[in-house]
Amino acid sequence: MKIAVASDHRGFEAKQQIKSIISQMGYECIDFGTTDSTPVDYPDIAYLAAMAVSKKEIDKAILICATGIGMSIAANKIKEIRAALCHDELSAQISRDHNDANVLCLSGDQIGTVLLRRIVEVWLKTEFSGGRHQRRVMKITAIEEGKDPREVKNG
Repeated sequence: MKIAVASDHRGFEAKQQIKSIISQMGYECIDFGTTDSTPVDYPDIAYLAAMAVSKKEIDKAILICATGIGMSIAANKIKEIRAALCHDELSAQISRDHNDANVLCLSGDQIGTVLLRRIVEVWLKTEFSGGRHQRRVMKITAIEEGKDPREVKNG
């Protein structure tokens, strides 16, 4: 599995830790920047990594900025992206299990090293459960396509 990892300057240090975690788990890690702590605009970085997921060049992405909020907002503007801002293991697990999130957004300022590792590991190991959640993900896709989600009946 190919995992994109990208951050702005505020998430750079956390990104370096995440790259190591991804490699230790046996996944291929593709770094979409930034390369140091020089200020950059998070939408530019989020766009690159999320587009690679949208185009199916990358399986999943992990994006980091100061709070994770900006990365989440920017990534979710791209078609077929379901970016989830997670602050703990439960939200990471549910974002994959129920929502089939394909982008994990994290805070570089608010999450310590141990919790960061646990969130990334849980998120990468959790599979989408489908079932009743499949219909809900289909409704999200309908909204993305400008359709009324209430018209999606099966899944």
